[in-house]
Amino acid sequence: MSGYMGKLLVVDLTKGELQDEPLNQTMAHDFVGGSGYAARYLYDELGPDTDPLGPDNTLMFMTGPLVGTRAPSCGRHEICAISPLTGIWGESNSGGFWGAELRFAGYDGIVIRGRSEKPVWLSIIEGQPPSLHDAANLWGLDTYETQQRLRDELDDQKVRVTCIGPAGENLVLYAAVMNDHGRAAGRTGMGAVMGSKNLKAIAVRGSQRIPLADKDSFSQTAKQAVQIVQEDITPQVLNQMGTANIVDMSIMWGNLPNKYWSQPRFEEATNLSGITMMETILTRAVPCYGCTVACGREVTLKDTPYGVDVVDGPEYETVAMLGSQLLVDDLPGVAYAGHLCNRYGMDTISAGSSVALAYLLFERGIITTADTGGLPLRWGDIETAHTLLEMIARREGIGDVLAEGTKRLGARYGAEDLAVHVNGLDLPAHDPRAVSGMAMVYATSPRGACHMQGDMYLVDMGMTISEVGIVPGGRFKTRGKSKVVVKLQNWRTLYNSAIMCVFVNPTAPLFVKLLSEATGWSSDIVWWQRTGERIFDLKRAFNNRLGIKRGNDRLPERLLIPMANGSRGRTPHVEKLLEEYYSERDWDWQTGKPSRQRLTGLGLPDIAADLWDGS
Repeated sequence: MSGYMGKLLVVDLTKGELQDEPLNQTMAHDFVGGSGYAARYLYDELGPDTDPLGPDNTLMFMTGPLVGTRAPSCGRHEICAISPLTGIWGESNSGGFWGAELRFAGYDGIVIRGRSEKPVWLSIIEGQPPSLHDAANLWGLDTYETQQRLRDELDDQKVRVTCIGPAGENLVLYAAVMNDHGRAAGRTGMGAVMGSKNLKAIAVRGSQRIPLADKDSFSQTAKQAVQIVQEDITPQVLNQMGTANIVDMSIMWGNLPNKYWSQPRFEEATNLSGITMMETILTRAVPCYGCTVACGREVTLKDTPYGVDVVDGPEYETVAMLGSQLLVDDLPGVAYAGHLCNRYGMDTISAGSSVALAYLLFERGIITTADTGGLPLRWGDIETAHTLLEMIARREGIGDVLAEGTKRLGARYGAEDLAVHVNGLDLPAHDPRAVSGMAMVYATSPRGACHMQGDMYLVDMGMTISEVGIVPGGRFKTRGKSKVVVKLQNWRTLYNSAIMCVFVNPTAPLFVKLLSEATGWSSDIVWWQRTGERIFDLKRAFNNRLGIKRGNDRLPERLLIPMANGSRGRTPHVEKLLEEYYSERDWDWQTGKPSRQRLTGLGLPDIAADLWDGS
């Protein structure tokens, strides 16, 4: 089977049994891999009665046909299940080397079912049968300690490890799964699902080659793609300044959120920018597998009181959510906050949002020191944020409340209107008042507020993929905007199934050519666009079964209040954008479901029957 290793490892933790399962070739053809294959696979296993933290919530680790190949920046993997944070489709994407190494070990993915009675870890080492091991000596260790302990135990420093930290063990609802030092599958709480199964870590190592339909042509196409990426100005900027390179532009546009979405500007945030990081604490750029971009950061905290010399540096979302959202401009302090999230295994977006909402509730007198255990929560105080992050990971005191996420935090204190989220997932640091297309991305994303399945902020900053209709437009535009959003979401859905990092654009024709030469399937761009479209609508149907309706496609009311900043006091026209969006996707305006005709036309007649005849 070209482009695939041809099998999944299926692990039943309840029974302690492991077995290989052939990859479903029809499913791979129609849904590619990554989150696409996982969505089709899990649709038949999970439903409204599935407890996200119960043994019946199947957890999948998936790669795609480009992972581990010479195609640029294809070392990523997806982790999917029903999210304990949102109760709907959960999906998280991580870089590093782990995904490629899983393929080298002979597998396209791992299916985890059930729950172990005691903590265990899983080894998938070439030349040895996959095995479960007692993890009693690992339970309680942070993610860095766990990774090193397993490398030492296996006597191989090249073993790649993905694992949870104390946050996952303690079922923090936005716990991350960490790999390759500080790479994170951060969003939607997949670390909590892993913790609920008493699975601490998965170690992989192998040397197998990935079979390709046309090896020689693929090699030449990959060389062309790498060259294009290397010559592209965006990856060059990312290499020099990381993702935080957009801090200054975000301030100018009104894109950067401040004081938990309540303050128009925070000029001091320039102290958190990529260029500031480069000029002060950056030690080196860190790449993932097969990546020349190297947007990852390593920074020094040597002359700080934090007791650690070098840490994985913060990216844009981290400096925003643990910086400007708290009115903090102390870059080393923010970097240490990000380090704590990495150590304990937490999503920096949801963790920072939870802390920031707590600060806002404290400012308004909704919570007091009686709730915080005597701890005053003041804007600009990063040290208190550090304390709260540790309390969240351990579920101690007020940290136990913050560990539930902002939706539940707001509800607990009767302040639901203050919590900024879509379907339970906190917004990343891109204000839809500054870029109207992000309003539709957030309102309709299959996992809640998500910027990685539709990076319209980058499109309106100039990113163009003209061959598939993704072109910049006025960032406040309404008419025609949702049509571009739909095309972008479909394209990114394909990216997350292939899997290629969204920070590289080797051009659409070359991307499709790589997929075709790897798998032997169509070389037609429209065919592949249709595949992305099929996967996106499948995820929508998945969520419809879990209760998502038309009314869930919305923005928080707080983000419809004009801001006196670079957004020029504008707010997105959500209803008009939605009307165009629904028309473009052929979703039913009353129910929010993809129409029967739509699903059937996408090759999903069984899903159409289930969604419409079963309702």
